[in-house]
Amino acid sequence: MATFRLTAVFFLIMFVIGTDTFLISPLIPTLQNELNVPTGSAGWMIGAYTLGSTVLALVSGPLSDGMNRKRVLIAGLTCFAISTALCGIATDFWTMCLFRLLAGISAAFTTPQVWAGVPTLFPPAKIPRMMGVIFAGLAASQALGVPIGSLLATVHWSFPFFAIGFISLLLAVCALFAVPDMKPRPASGLPALLLGRYIPLVKSGRARGGFLGYFLIHLGSASAFAFLGKWMADRFGLSVGETGYVIIGLGLGNLLGSLLSGYVVKKLNPLRTTTAALLFLAALYAALPHAASAGLVSAIFFILFAVLGVLFPLVVAMLNSLNAQVRGTISSLSTSMMNGATTAGAWIAGMLYAGFGGYESIGLFSAGCFLASLITLIISGMMRPEAKERAEVQAT
Repeated sequence: MATFRLTAVFFLIMFVIGTDTFLISPLIPTLQNELNVPTGSAGWMIGAYTLGSTVLALVSGPLSDGMNRKRVLIAGLTCFAISTALCGIATDFWTMCLFRLLAGISAAFTTPQVWAGVPTLFPPAKIPRMMGVIFAGLAASQALGVPIGSLLATVHWSFPFFAIGFISLLLAVCALFAVPDMKPRPASGLPALLLGRYIPLVKSGRARGGFLGYFLIHLGSASAFAFLGKWMADRFGLSVGETGYVIIGLGLGNLLGSLLSGYVVKKLNPLRTTTAALLFLAALYAALPHAASAGLVSAIFFILFAVLGVLFPLVVAMLNSLNAQVRGTISSLSTSMMNGATTAGAWIAGMLYAGFGGYESIGLFSAGCFLASLITLIISGMMRPEAKERAEVQAT
């Protein structure tokens, strides 16, 4: 029962944070009208959150490695609840950006404690499955949380922010009782300075290759996703609402893959799963632009995100196994890599779509990212026999 409560709390934390992350995008037209925001500036309501999350994640991870993660989790979640609820009373563009920035900073202190908490609180045999369940929280937020938030916004644009804030505050109370203390390990040999805790990762060729491989995986998927709506409208004439159904479908695929991740890894072993997934993704992303109908595109994206749902928890578990003393730092760096790849992917996709043959060039770029990720993981040593043994211990 205690394990179930802990898993449920971690799942729901990622669900509310994921919902808050993705929610602004469909609300931008409404917020532009309500807050008198010009189109050229509207993106900053998303960028403020991402900026706060990306930059502060680099500090929050090393900081939390020297503290009780439970306290950091509860404090971060409480601040997240308050700053998100404040978005609902924003009176203009600048106050909205300020509250979104604070929400991103709060999320940067919350999510690393969840990722680092899994290998701390669960036995090795359960780590892949628990990582999959937590990733399923993010996937569910995209498939279910955003549509529910959009529905609440039809009553008033502030309602989704109030709802997320209230639920997050309840989760902070639940975490107080359901999450055990996660006190730091003795930090023998680790630098005292916060950013100095990145030194063991920077010096490790395996860690450098692992993070670069993780970045490339996100870069490939983010590039293809960034201009999905534009491509669907240009090629198939889909409206924004119709493209929304495609996004819900890929969210459901991601949810399914995340839930099945532990089972798949146990059957194939971690390294076979990683290799097969990356090769499959490269091939399917290269073929995606040649799909003849919107229905086929929807089916392909469902499959792609199901495979990504299997892959992401596995790679995060591999990264967390690099150094048990700096798991918060590892989780924070992973978050920054993901956000950085999302930003870079949107920028690169825009250039490719406009200047190099539309979506076909994006598909080839994404395929190249997945192949480069596989090569990087192999060269860095993440796929060597000793890494295989460590990964299999976690899986079995």
